[in-house]
Amino acid sequence: MEQPRVGTDIQFAICGSAGDGTIAAGDIMKRAAALMGFKVIAFDIYPPEIRGFGKCISRIRISDAQTYSLKRHSDVLISLNDAHAIPHVGEVRDFGAVLFEDNSIAELPEGGHISAHIRAAQVPYGFGIREISEKATGLARSRNIAALGYAAGLFNMPPGIFHQIIAEKFAKKPRAVTEDNTRAFDAGVEAAARVFKLDDVSVGRPLSAASGADAVMMTGNGAIARGFLEAGIQAYFGYPITPASSIMERMAAALPREGGRFLQTEDEISAIAATLGAGYAGARAATATSGPGLALMTEMMGLGVMAEVPFVVAVSQRGGPSTGLPTKTEQSDLNLAVYGGSGDAQRIVLAPTNVEGCYRCAGMAFEIAETYQTPVVLLVDLYLSNRFETVIPPRKNIFAPKPRKTPKMGKGEEYQRFRLTESGVSPRSIPGEAGLTHTVTGLEHDEIGHPSDRLHNEMNAKRHHKLLPATHFPGLTTQKRFGDSGKVDVGLLGWGSTFGEILETLYTAQGQDIRVAVMKVVMLSPLPVDEIAAFMDDCTHVLVPELNFEGQFANMISGATGRPVTRLTQTTGAPMLVDDILAELHRLIDSPAPPPTSSHRTAEGVRA
Repeated sequence: MEQPRVGTDIQFAICGSAGDGTIAAGDIMKRAAALMGFKVIAFDIYPPEIRGFGKCISRIRISDAQTYSLKRHSDVLISLNDAHAIPHVGEVRDFGAVLFEDNSIAELPEGGHISAHIRAAQVPYGFGIREISEKATGLARSRNIAALGYAAGLFNMPPGIFHQIIAEKFAKKPRAVTEDNTRAFDAGVEAAARVFKLDDVSVGRPLSAASGADAVMMTGNGAIARGFLEAGIQAYFGYPITPASSIMERMAAALPREGGRFLQTEDEISAIAATLGAGYAGARAATATSGPGLALMTEMMGLGVMAEVPFVVAVSQRGGPSTGLPTKTEQSDLNLAVYGGSGDAQRIVLAPTNVEGCYRCAGMAFEIAETYQTPVVLLVDLYLSNRFETVIPPRKNIFAPKPRKTPKMGKGEEYQRFRLTESGVSPRSIPGEAGLTHTVTGLEHDEIGHPSDRLHNEMNAKRHHKLLPATHFPGLTTQKRFGDSGKVDVGLLGWGSTFGEILETLYTAQGQDIRVAVMKVVMLSPLPVDEIAAFMDDCTHVLVPELNFEGQFANMISGATGRPVTRLTQTTGAPMLVDDILAELHRLIDSPAPPPTSSHRTAEGVRA
């Protein structure tokens, strides 16, 4: 099946320096488009310098059909700083628009003005951004809003909706700030009305008011925080680290109002220790970190596995190793999330593929952790953490906690906290419950909890086997196939934020009459091996694109199934491009098929 054609599919890129209001302008644009009822996906890039100078880019894709990634080429580039925008002129498609300041107030070196770099196939729109702002407000600081108004006027976007978003954006500022920015916006709209529009894209009429009113613009981190809150989180302990800090910031603002406890700890070890302690005491508890922080948390993660304590850790990956690239995206902490720790310490790892998935996985993570009495890792990355998408949350809270059942003991019966049961899940109590005293230790133990090596093999089996049913947890999509059914030329396996680009590749390839299917895998531990193997059975070639150097997910797949896959790995610090995946897909089609295999590895071992 082909991706449905859309009437509106336009991507804006706003580029400037820190302090130009680049991100603020992009925020207003995406929220206005969402209120109009359009589907929006947006991603902001911040400067890596800790002092806050450098390049900022806000990219916003607006469509009247569901989209899954940003486009390689933008339709419109708005330059608020030519020095930063010039390198991105080549990212504007042929016949796309470049909006820029044409009244420089300082002498520029040769080639210093963006107009010298616009290609013949692109459409230049030069106008006096600074002059428009100064005439409207008496100051130049609303240049970003004047440029935004010009773009909105050029593409016939309704000013009233922008007025509403501007008022909301500056609601906590003095009223004069809202009024000045509204005047600057309207002056930009008026200037654009006098210009003959040459490029061939447009923003269609606003869609139904209901769809826009129901939609919420959320980042992945914002969705995680919302999911935590709706699931009834009771305690959050955190230490700031890019790009996970905004989860902690949201919890600090919201959780105390909900009657919960928030504490910023002195480091990541303290954060995970407090989270584990709260989980042991019966609270729904969570923390969030990035790769370097997770590395420090591995010992306590192992204690959570051994003591069978439920809690949640959200991990937003960035470029590594070590301090690495704090403001760049990567998917290189998969091995750490799944395997990090001493001994056989399997835990549940979920990797949502979009912002709505962040919300749903975060909301269900506590129930999953409590069901299987284990830590749950929610694995995202900077791209997904900071990416904005339009989401329509359920009108009714679907994550409300269920009452916990206290174990019932017969007269004279000794409570066995770690009893070996058929399911592997033991009767759980929390401290203070009468008659349910027990021992908890990081040492291997018997069923009562006393340190002992007598049942080590049985306890290892218990801790692993109890997690296997999680691959079919009710209400959670742990894996899903898209595209052509039956035998296909190429199958793509994806996880995390890269799956959006994989799905866009699918639709493009189907439009080229290629038989192709894709599978997203949300549960990375335990891995849904049988479903993945069945998908691979239908594929002449299997391609695994991911943002790490080693092909960590590809290695997991090959190890679990005993079958070869083709790796497409990148560590550019940026999201993968659809064109790169598509090029590799075409290369595979022209390659000979790999030799057939006769077995695959299941959770229990190798199946013939």
